[in-house]
Amino acid sequence: MKRMVVSLLLCFMSASVMLPFSASAYNFGDFRSETLVTKAWGALKDNDLEAVLAYTNKGLELYADQAKKMQDSLDDYPKGEKEEIFAYWALNDVATVLFIQGEAFRRANMEDESVEVFYKLINEYSFGQSWDVNGWFWKPADAAREKLAMIDSGQFLDFGDYSAAFITGQAWKALPSAEKEGDAVFVYCNKVVSLYEEEAKEMQGSLTEYPWQSRDHIFRYWALNDVGACYFIMGKAYMSIGEKEKAIEAYQKLIEEYYYAQCWDPNGWFWKPAEAAQEALDELESLAKN
Repeated sequence: MKRMVVSLLLCFMSASVMLPFSASAYNFGDFRSETLVTKAWGALKDNDLEAVLAYTNKGLELYADQAKKMQDSLDDYPKGEKEEIFAYWALNDVATVLFIQGEAFRRANMEDESVEVFYKLINEYSFGQSWDVNGWFWKPADAAREKLAMIDSGQFLDFGDYSAAFITGQAWKALPSAEKEGDAVFVYCNKVVSLYEEEAKEMQGSLTEYPWQSRDHIFRYWALNDVGACYFIMGKAYMSIGEKEKAIEAYQKLIEEYYYAQCWDPNGWFWKPAEAAQEALDELESLAKN
């Protein structure tokens, strides 16, 4: 039955016809594109493929034509202030729902459908950008290219919503297996660095001491905290696989460029990865002398 419903939704994707259950079975809210994106993300998080298809197809039905016009008016990614990029809202949201749809198919092991959707995103809505609540834009077409590479290689890594917090969390989870599956740790960490390094450096440059006023205040430096954490994770991972020189390089970069990063411990406090990195370097130096 589930496969039948999915097939009907796939027909809707290509034929643009209204399904009899679409309005009653799912709550589309105010039908705005951003509302449908939010609901689609929620459905993806719940691994509810039928709901993902309902919300994403509704977004395509309502906004694909407008998004295509915006795409055709561009020859590069829109730049400038946040509001200038938001002006391309239809393109941004259609690109995002296509990414969500492709990822939902991938998670359901429907690779052919996933590949088709990812290529549609890349070929038709490549200049769309998706807003991250932490304060930056990411590019669904680039993310789709990464997913296609994963499908081609058979190695699947989960970047979630591409937020710094999620990917850093994935890096922490992969760290204990670094000796056996080290590549995953480094892929996650390097992804955080590539996406958030610029923001992290700006945050670091704005500080002359560790932020301390409150937990919420410290969390405002999210990019710095997560990039710093990832360099610490890389140092730990390199040590676990016997790459001491690379570990030293990662620790030193953390100390020199992201010194004021702080990591939240689930037990209820912050710790300072640069200080932990310095302790690791001191230990390595001591062992070398002995």
